[in-house]
Amino acid sequence: MNTALAPTAPDPFTALRPRLFGIAYRMLGVRADAEDVLQDAWLRWSRQDTAALQSAEAWLVTVVTRLSIDRLRAAKAERDAYVGWWLPEPLVEPLDEHTPEAAAELAGELSVAFLYVLERLGPEERAAFLLRQVFDYDYPDIAAQLGKTEAACRQMVHRASERVQQARARFEVPRGVHHQLLERFVAAAHSGERAAIQALLSHDAMLIGDGGGKVRSFPHPLVGAFRIANLYWAQWRRLADQVVYRPVLLNGEPGLLRYVQGRLESAQAMVTDGERIVAIYAIRNPDKLAGVALRLE
Repeated sequence: MNTALAPTAPDPFTALRPRLFGIAYRMLGVRADAEDVLQDAWLRWSRQDTAALQSAEAWLVTVVTRLSIDRLRAAKAERDAYVGWWLPEPLVEPLDEHTPEAAAELAGELSVAFLYVLERLGPEERAAFLLRQVFDYDYPDIAAQLGKTEAACRQMVHRASERVQQARARFEVPRGVHHQLLERFVAAAHSGERAAIQALLSHDAMLIGDGGGKVRSFPHPLVGAFRIANLYWAQWRRLADQVVYRPVLLNGEPGLLRYVQGRLESAQAMVTDGERIVAIYAIRNPDKLAGVALRLE
């Protein structure tokens, strides 16, 4: 008689956790808020009669989506009063360290530039767009998850898609090409050659900084290759070798962490067309960098 125990099926919440985190983080843009949503969802799951559910995934995605919508609505007033530009808390992984959980979290549309554009959408519109365009749910499922009609969900997704496409440029750049361009940028920033930095920027490049009122940052986007190059050159002139760049995966794409005098000063996501850098999103708010520094220790 074979007395070996049959393998235990994984708990649905555990199996679906990377996807649930992906939904919550893309909705909220803050790791801690996404984790709070998952904790709340788990508490509800632990009290649920799971045997009565037709689909554990449908139930969990619905709960996480609705909790995320409620939390995003609550955060709207705070974000409206935010000092300067609001950028998401970065998800950072070392280039040489890819855990299965990290790979799942970083799959799909997750870039800082993409999440920045999503801030233009209302909470339900954002949820409908993400469920359809990123997580590929069918409209009947989305309608059930949001408590809306299919027609209303189709309209929300269509409207959101138009706004997102109008607000962002889409470049399909291989990760290796992106990484090599950032290596060249770091070399130029360390060279003290302003022209070398400028040559790697498109003429209409844009820099958006998020200091959150905690550190100095630009109240408006900095536009133009010369102005952005001058900023990096001025910092080199003032601090020289006290500035160190570390290449990382930042929200699933090659990015840079900048350390000044040994302290993490910013996480920089750089959008490229494959030849030059067209946009830089510099997250400088210390509150958003605290978790990054701890996870990389």
